[in-house]
Amino acid sequence: MGEKEIVTALELDSGYRFRVTFDQSDIPELLMDEPAPLGEGLGPSATQLISAAVGNCLSASALFCLRKARIEVEGMRTAVETSLVRNEQGRLRIGQILVKIHPLVKPEDRDRIGRCLELFEEFCIVTQSVRSGIDVKVEVEPVSAGRGV
Repeated sequence: MGEKEIVTALELDSGYRFRVTFDQSDIPELLMDEPAPLGEGLGPSATQLISAAVGNCLSASALFCLRKARIEVEGMRTAVETSLVRNEQGRLRIGQILVKIHPLVKPEDRDRIGRCLELFEEFCIVTQSVRSGIDVKVEVEPVSAGRGV
């Protein structure tokens, strides 16, 4: 496959809820669900997780760059606005993701963050992958009831 493989497993709980486990045993299980009327909205949807992943990756990349530049970050808030649009077939798609990052820095450091603003996006794995398009391959292998996966 690639240089490094990350394995994530999903198991149907009920309705449209899935329990998600990760290949690191110390990461807690995550519950995902679709919003009503399809699901019950008891966990984040896939679209919300993509939004969170892009926002988190960019925030962490910006934070890394600022700390490397020895700029003290006293806090950071990030807002991610994800717009849904319909394609030509009328199906919902993510049209745009707007990420607004607000690092809390000392006034004297505000002028020193310019270099980081030029660089940090290039080091965000998720954002650059989404922007470039990701090759997604799908395999469906039906399993007879009672036989397990």
